[in-house]
Amino acid sequence: MKECIISAKGLCKSFVNEGVQNHVLSGIDLDIYRGDFTVIMGVSGSGKSTLMYALSGMDRATSGSITYNGTNIAAAKENKLAQLHRSDFGFVFQQIHLVSNLTLRENIEVAGYLSGKYHAKDVKKEADELISRMNIEKCADNLPQRTSGGEQQRSAIARAVIHKPELVFADEPTGALNRAGTETVLDLLSELNREGQSILMVTHDREAALRGSRIVYLSDGKIIGELELPVYDASNTDSRRAQLSAWLESLKW
Repeated sequence: MKECIISAKGLCKSFVNEGVQNHVLSGIDLDIYRGDFTVIMGVSGSGKSTLMYALSGMDRATSGSITYNGTNIAAAKENKLAQLHRSDFGFVFQQIHLVSNLTLRENIEVAGYLSGKYHAKDVKKEADELISRMNIEKCADNLPQRTSGGEQQRSAIARAVIHKPELVFADEPTGALNRAGTETVLDLLSELNREGQSILMVTHDREAALRGSRIVYLSDGKIIGELELPVYDASNTDSRRAQLSAWLESLKW
């Protein structure tokens, strides 16, 4: 039986624009399980990024509960959320948000220090191992602006996992990359997932969604379908693609 990491119940998010109330999320119930590569899909405006930000506590839900390890994230105080973001969660964004006056290596190490989990020597050791794994040794001591988008995103992945988070949230992590950079980043995320890292990724890209073991489809702020797939293996890409395409077509994608 799968172990639940985060459980959302009756999750709603709305805002008022020019006197009109807009409902972005409408009563969502969703459990995120340990070891899954969960993908949230939907057309632009469906609420998928809003859902991810609410689940992570980076945005406040209007109503409903989000339970993580006994904490209701939806109602937690800012200092508690900051602690969770430093120690329990990892984040990878489309806009990479590396600190511009720190090298790639320093960006990675800072996340390790802020987590409060490790001694300085252990942070440096883990950073060195991740730098090697992400294949950024040659540019690790450069500032972000002197590196490629793919190198920056691989650094962002290292930054997101250096403290061994319970869950990595990834919001369109390949949206700003070319195809080669996209494949490299997706391969790294898939590899991390095979090793047990739990991942929740938002994407509108079918090829990126193929990496998921669980696909959740949103439409107008509601979950209208889910698809379970085996853990990704490059050898079964064609069958996964056919299964995903048929499922999306059934949902009128």
